[in-house]
Amino acid sequence: MIGLFDSGIGGLSVWREIARQLPQHNTLYVADQAHVPYGPRPLEEVRAFSEGIARFLLDEGADVIVIACNTASAAALRPLRETFPDAPFVGMEPAVKPATEHTATGIVGVIATPATFQGELFAALLQRFATDVRVLTGVCPGLVEQIEAGALEAPETEAILRRCLAPLLAAGIDQLVLGCTHYPFVRPLIERIVGPGVEVIDPAPAVARQTGRVLAQRGLSLAPQSRGEHIFATTGDPAAFGAQIERLTGVHRTVVPLVWKREPHLRLERR
Repeated sequence: MIGLFDSGIGGLSVWREIARQLPQHNTLYVADQAHVPYGPRPLEEVRAFSEGIARFLLDEGADVIVIACNTASAAALRPLRETFPDAPFVGMEPAVKPATEHTATGIVGVIATPATFQGELFAALLQRFATDVRVLTGVCPGLVEQIEAGALEAPETEAILRRCLAPLLAAGIDQLVLGCTHYPFVRPLIERIVGPGVEVIDPAPAVARQTGRVLAQRGLSLAPQSRGEHIFATTGDPAAFGAQIERLTGVHRTVVPLVWKREPHLRLERR
């Protein structure tokens, strides 16, 4: 079984791609909507939430865990691997490498949450792949909340994106990396704003391919003719999350309610 988690609905952009590429595998998706968004939170807090969710997913039988959240990947990928050394984790990282390979102007833009840019992961990406390319970053305060609210085409959503993207476009970017898993859900709006001269890059397909490779390496690949079951859970409002899933992916599912417990340590339980 493939476990995935995010602070909210953003990781559904990754789940959607995993379900498309690996339809034979069961999935369990956890949305920590009690704490959405993760982006403005301290890294230590995000690490604590991530550890609690990872422990829950492993207890539920996850063979691999996909951290379908750039903020949680930046904050917690290394600590999770240290805490659960026998469990494989697939993290999100901004797609800096393909952007630097495809740029003609030598100027690349990345939009993400502040925590993503603060983590060691992003600094390492720049050091590895962007020594000869100028990488400009932008944050879009309020955008995750707009997407969580379903306001994908709202005037305020467009205004947030225009404010965020204006300096990057003025600097001459020709590649734009979506460094938050929520952002693919407003990709049509982003593409209208940046125009045809800017390629928009979503890392979800690459993450799905890596998940398939990890499963194959562990001998966990399944026959392609089988069809997996998909379970969704949230620490927020299950009915509201179910409606979000159906609106964004076309999938209708009953959502499992989860609750945080703080004794003897931070952990998740079915409500």
